[in-house]
Amino acid sequence: MALLTFGVRVGGAALAYLSQILLARWMGAHDYGIYSLAWTWIIVLGIIASAGFSSSANRFIPEYDKAGDMAGLRGFLRMSQWTALGIGALITAIGIAVIWIAQPWIEPYYVAPLMLIMVALPFFSLGNTLDGVARSYDWSGLAMLPTYIWRPLLILLFAGMLLLAGFSPTALHVATAAVAATWLVALYQLYAIRKRLKPRLGQVPHRSHFKLWMAVSFPMLMVEGILQLITSADVIMVSFWHDPHDVGIYFAASKTLALVHFVYFAVRSASAHRYAAYVHGNDTAKLAAYVRQTSHWTFWPSLAVALGLLLVAPLLLRLFGSDFASGYPVLAVLIIGVLARASVGPVDALLTMSGHQKSCAWIYAGTFVVNVVCNLILIPRLGLVGAALATALSIVFEAICLSTVARRRLGVSTFVFALMLQKKGAAA
Repeated sequence: MALLTFGVRVGGAALAYLSQILLARWMGAHDYGIYSLAWTWIIVLGIIASAGFSSSANRFIPEYDKAGDMAGLRGFLRMSQWTALGIGALITAIGIAVIWIAQPWIEPYYVAPLMLIMVALPFFSLGNTLDGVARSYDWSGLAMLPTYIWRPLLILLFAGMLLLAGFSPTALHVATAAVAATWLVALYQLYAIRKRLKPRLGQVPHRSHFKLWMAVSFPMLMVEGILQLITSADVIMVSFWHDPHDVGIYFAASKTLALVHFVYFAVRSASAHRYAAYVHGNDTAKLAAYVRQTSHWTFWPSLAVALGLLLVAPLLLRLFGSDFASGYPVLAVLIIGVLARASVGPVDALLTMSGHQKSCAWIYAGTFVVNVVCNLILIPRLGLVGAALATALSIVFEAICLSTVARRRLGVSTFVFALMLQKKGAAA
C-alpha cells in the first residue's frame, strides 16, 4: 500500500499543481488569491466537521473487524458519515450567516466567493471521513484517488468548461466548479464504499458506542484540526494585512512546496494503521523497527525533493504568471519547516494510534499559539517572508515536542539523525 499511496500522492501533487497553474493563469493573481483563501477555509473547516472520525476509523474499524463485531462496525460507519454531513451542514449555515452579517467589515470581493464555497463543506467533510474508512481497509484507490486525483481534475474540468462557455474566469465561477466537483466525488466515493462493505456487514443491526467514539475521536480532531490550522494560518493571516494579489503569490509558493510535503503525508497515510496493529499486538520490536523505517522513508526523499525544488522553483513559479516569481524567498523559508517535520517521520500518527492523542493535541495547540504569535509579530515587519518564517519556526517547535514525547512515552526515537547514530553505535 505504501508504494501505491506514494504513487498516487506523486500523481495527485502533479495534477494539483498543474491545476493551480492553469487557474492562476486564467484568473490572474487577484482572483486566484480570492479563490485560494476561500478554498483554504473549506480545508480547515472540513477537518473540523469530520469530528475526528476520519482518523479514529483507523483505530475502530480494525478492532471491530478483528473481533467480528459487525454491529459495532455498522454503528461506527453510520455515525461517522452522518456526523460529517450534519456538522458540515451546520457550519455551512453558520458560516454563510456570519459572512452576511460581517459584510461591512469584509472586502466586497471576498463575500460572494466565500458564501458560495461554503456549500461544498458538508460533502468535503464526508469525503474526509470516507478516506479514513477506505484507508482502514487498505483500499488505496478509494482512499487516495478521490481526494488527490478526481476532485482536482473535476475542478479543473468544470472551470475549463465554464471558461469555454463564455463565463469570465473569476473566483466566483471557479468556486462554483469546486462545489460541483466536491459533491460529485463524495457521492461516488460513498456509493463505492457502501457497495464494498455490503457483503461484509450483511443485515446486522447497528450498535452505538457514541461516548467511546467521541472520547477517542475528539482528541484526534484536535490533532488533525490544529495541524491543518498550523498549515493554513499563514495564508489566512496574510489576507489580514495584504491584498488578494499577495495572497495568491503566497499560496502559489506554498503549493509549490507541496511537491516536498507529499512525501510526509504519503508515508503517514500508509503507516497509521500499521502503528495501531503493532501497538495493540504489543509487538515492541516490530514497532521500533517500523518507526525507524518510516522516519527514513519520510526524511531522505523529502530532502532530495527539497534540494531539487530549490533549483527549479524560479521556473515553476513563473508558470503561474510573471507576478508569482517574487514568491521564491517564501518557498525557500517554508522548506525549513517541511524538512524539520520530515526529520521525525509521521510521529504524530504513532502517538495517536498508541493512545497518546491527548499529548498530540496539547502539542499542536501550543504549536498553533506559537504560529499565530509569530505571524502577528513577523507579517507586519517582514511581509510574506515573515509569514513563511512564522510557519517554519512553529513546525520546528512541533517536531521537537512530538519527538520528545514519543521517546519518553514509547521508548522509541523518531529523529532520523538520532536513529543513524543508534545504528552506528550498535554496529560498533
